[in-house]
Parts: sequence; structure tokens; C-alpha cells
Amino acid sequence: MARHPSHMHRWQHDLSSYAGALPGVLLALLVSGCGVSPQEELAALELESASFTLDGLNGLSRNGLGTNGLGTNGLSTSGLSIATMNSPSFVDWFNQDPVLADKVMKYVVTCAVEAGSSRVWTNPSTNIQYTWNGSLGLTPGWASGALPTEVEQQVITACLAAHTNKYGQNVPFSLQGLDATGTPIPVDAQEFLTFSEKEACFFGNLFQGEGVYAGNDAVWSSPRSSVRACGLESSASNAQNQCAPIQHVSPCAQICVPDAQGNYFLSCTYNGKNYRAITTRIRPVDVYVCGDGVCQISESCGTRFRPDNCMDCGPCPDAAPTWPRRFRMMRM
Repeated sequence: MARHPSHMHRWQHDLSSYAGALPGVLLALLVSGCGVSPQEELAALELESASFTLDGLNGLSRNGLGTNGLGTNGLSTSGLSIATMNSPSFVDWFNQDPVLADKVMKYVVTCAVEAGSSRVWTNPSTNIQYTWNGSLGLTPGWASGALPTEVEQQVITACLAAHTNKYGQNVPFSLQGLDATGTPIPVDAQEFLTFSEKEACFFGNLFQGEGVYAGNDAVWSSPRSSVRACGLESSASNAQNQCAPIQHVSPCAQICVPDAQGNYFLSCTYNGKNYRAITTRIRPVDVYVCGDGVCQISESCGTRFRPDNCMDCGPCPDAAPTWPRRFRMMRM
């Protein structure tokens, strides 16, 4: 069974506004899905062959990861099937914010379902049809209609967190780790060369309300920043937890177990709980440096060499003048 093809994800737009929607999606799928045979479910799925275009996907926003998503939409207590999506809990969740829910489901299916398959669902309230294409196939059991195991819940949580972007920009990144069956996500040598900057590890369990976490897989100097602020945390003073509900914790090397080659992390432990992890890498060109003369989206106005106070963006309009120390002493 062919699963998770090339995974150099050229998408990272605005998963941050969807953080709140994920727990509800999963709960709705978990509490329904009864009374339909697997054969009828498969017939209803309208599986279609499609070459997955990585450039065509945007990023998930933080609102898609919060308390109103995966834990309340029924997905956490049943299979990822059309029957579950027709349950009252899923329909109610989806119609609270169809635009947000559509984006959340795009990433849920991207992470869970194999490339070449899709989920086609018609909203019974509006008769609008939605198509969500698979890509990575990280949770084959859940995708086939079975209840999600705890490991599958953790893998989906980590995958969704890895796609979260604070600034709503399309940024390529490489995703590595194990799927729910323990099979490594394929990575070729060229991918490691292209995405040579280590970024972060992601883990948690949104289905069970245990939170979602990220740890640094690299150490950056204070001038550096990235559009993917939800991954590698800058050392700037205001950087911590700027992508809630994703909580930044200790560096990956301190709390995670690496694979034999040291390319990615197999699992991470937090608060005494062990989680399956997803590791990400980015391109050097997507790392910005305050002081290079270009004001980037991850940098703010100021007079110093820090992303949150960057001279490249010019002084802030309402900032008080900064007097030289000698002149301040003369005025006293």
C-alpha cells in the first residue's frame, strides 16, 4: 500500500487561525460513524486518484488547533469516514464556521489519508460539496474507518501542529518522523540538502485535550527569525508561546528520543507522558536576519538587532526618542 509520497511541503499559510477548531472536529468523528457497513462507507467516499500538488496547499492557522475543534467534532471517537461526517456533531461543528472547518479538514485529511485518495463531503445544511485530498497517509487505520488509536491521535496532532503558521505565508518545509504504524516517512538525500536548517519537534494530543507542544531543534542567535514562528522559537524576549495554543517547551534534544541516524525524533516526553513526534526542517533562505537591511514579516519596527525590535523596519512611529547616555546625564 503506497503511502506518504514526497513530503517536502510547499505550504504553510495560515493554520494559526484554525487552532481552535481541531479538538471539536475529532470528537464529532469519534462519537458517531455507526450503522454503515465498511463497503457502503467506501462507496460513499468517492475515492479519486490525484497527484498531490504540494504547492497548492496553504498553512493551518492557530485557531484550528484550539479547544473548539478536534475534541468536539466527532472525529476523535470514530473513523475518518463520510458516515461520521454526516453525524449531527460533525455537522454542527462544521457549520459554526464553515471556512475555518474547511481549512481544518483539509489538513486533517492531508495528514491522515494516503495520496491519491480523498474525502468528498456534502454539507447537508447548505448542499455545498467539499473535497479534501490525502497526502501523507500517517494514520491508515483511522483513515480506513476504524477508531483512532492513541498513537494515531498523537501523530495527527503533531502533523497539524507542524503545519501551523503564525504569519499566513506559504513556506516550504520538510516533515520527518514515523507514521502511526512505525514506518518512517520517506526522505531522500536531496531533501536533507534543500532543507538543511533544523527547526523543531512537535507533539501532543488534541483529541484528548492534553495540549500541543513544540521544542527547538536548533539554537538561533537573537537577530534570526522565521515566518514559521510556531516552529523554531526565536531568542527574542517576546518570542515564547507566540503561537498559542502551541506551547514551546524544552529543546527537542532534552526531552525527545532521536532515530538511529539522528535525523529526526521518534518520541518526546512531557509531564511524564510519552508522545509520538514529528520533526521539521526548513530552507536557509527562509531564515531571516535582522540587520540585513530588509524588513521581513517576522520583524517589527525598532532600533536594535532583534526581530521584535529591528532597525531594518525603521523606528516605531510612536516611539520616544532615544537620547544618548551622555545627553541624558546632562539633562538630570
